[in-house]
Amino acid sequence: MTAKRSFDELVKLMTTLRGPNGCPWDREQTLDDLKPFVIEEAYEVVDAIDRNDRRALLEEVGDLLMEAVFIAEIARHEGSFDIYDSVTAIHDKLVRRHPHVFADVEVSSADEVITNWEKLKNEERKAENKSVLSGVPQALPALLKGARLTEKAARVGFDWRRTEDVFHKVEEEIAELRQALAGGEKAEIQSELGDLLFTIANVARKVYVNPEEALQSANRKFMRRFESMERTVRGQGKNLDQLSLEEMDKLWDEAKAAERS
Repeated sequence: MTAKRSFDELVKLMTTLRGPNGCPWDREQTLDDLKPFVIEEAYEVVDAIDRNDRRALLEEVGDLLMEAVFIAEIARHEGSFDIYDSVTAIHDKLVRRHPHVFADVEVSSADEVITNWEKLKNEERKAENKSVLSGVPQALPALLKGARLTEKAARVGFDWRRTEDVFHKVEEEIAELRQALAGGEKAEIQSELGDLLFTIANVARKVYVNPEEALQSANRKFMRRFESMERTVRGQGKNLDQLSLEEMDKLWDEAKAAERS
């Protein structure tokens, strides 16, 4: 079995890679260069979790950790902070946000923990003159971001009272999208479609479903069924583009039925 490495060894390795005798590619990277890699590695962690693949998860967590160390090494070189400043910041934040563990606050449920967490965050934001919405990353996928923005707003009371009210809003947005389509103005169509998607994200939030995960699940389902159609047609020596829409609809229904059974 391979001997386990320490966190400090990873930090030292990155310092070497970015050093004068290290890797030219690593030395050239900037914070902007690393942004897509951070996002990609985070998605690969999620993908490994979805596939319940612990071996892949082990490796992907390491890749994501490496990106954090890489970012901190660039910051250290420019004199901003180092990885140990980041470790200190998150350590102190967790202690501060868990007074029911590290102080004398008492809680009786996970919901109370969340309420206290948000109260502490709001006090910190007020002290720093920040918006309630400031904690939502700008780079989040749009559907998830819509849910997170209104989740934050809901915690200060700005929300629909009932889930049914959101469904009424969905119907209203569909009607406005139809009206925009009839008008033919692309900017208006885009605006109304955005409003509809934003409202759908809020339906997900109100029923405690992650909208991004729900859409990813629907994407995977579509791929499975479409690829099943392709396999069936190829087995007949044909391609899908040789079929009529009615024939493809029939194959789609068969793929759905096969999944359910």
